Amino acid sequence: MNLSIGNIGVWGFRHYEFLKHHRPSTVGVMRMNGTLEGYLKEVNQEAAEMLETLVRQYAKAEGVTEVLKRADQLEWVRRMNNIRNRAEEVVLGEIIYR
Repeated sequence: MNLSIGNIGVWGFRHYEFLKHHRPSTVGVMRMNGTLEGYLKEVNQEAAEMLETLVRQYAKAEGVTEVLKRADQLEWVRRMNNIRNRAEEVVLGEIIYR
């Protein structure tokens, strides 16, 4: 089976790279069964949804709002970048590197 990397998204690609290096036999079996691309698309969707949810929850919990964005854009960007980085670390640990 030819894997169409362009169709699996950034999170799917990261998980694929992890599997290639740490679980190559799993990749081989999934390729033979024709399930690899679909699986990676599901991983991508799950990771993207988790990231979006975490960013929203962290921002709410930490008071990073549109009011802050209007009042101090640089502070809002700094805090949102921090939130996004922490959320990405959770996604990597919980979904991508499992």
